[in-house]
Formats: sequence, C-alpha cells, structure tokens
Amino acid sequence: MSKTKKTIIKDFAINKNDTGSADVQVAVLTNRILTLSAHMKLNPKDKHSQRGLLIMVGRRRRLLDYLKTTAVERYQDILKRLELRR
Repeated sequence: MSKTKKTIIKDFAINKNDTGSADVQVAVLTNRILTLSAHMKLNPKDKHSQRGLLIMVGRRRRLLDYLKTTAVERYQDILKRLELRR
C-alpha cells in the first residue's frame, strides 16, 4: 500500500485545500507505519526505528480517538478505507 504522500492527501482530503485534517494525518501515518513495519521485519535490532514506530502508532491512536468523539461517521469511514481494526 505504499503510495506517495500527495496521492494519500488527495484521496483523504475533506476539501480541495485540506492537508492537515485528522483524516489525512491518520492516512499518512498509516502509510508510514506500514513502511516502517516492513523495515522492522528485516532489521529487528533497529531500536531507534522501533521507538519511532511506537510513537507513530500512539499518535495515530490519539487521532483516531479524537475522530471517534467528534465525527463518528468519518471515523468509521477511515477505519473501513484503511482496513484498520479497532
């Protein structure tokens, strides 16, 4: 699922000029998490990347919690589109 950042922003933007909504941030973080997870499978001793991965997962979780409390429809839509379990 490795897409470029521009295509991810275009796919998940709420309006034309949107680059920082929670939806976009979750989608970009998900792409980075998937990429870093593949790196971690090849390099299990890379503790610096492991810490970065955990930070990204926590940030994505907080953004999803925010979406869940403010916009339930967008939250459910993004979970479905990114195939995330929660």
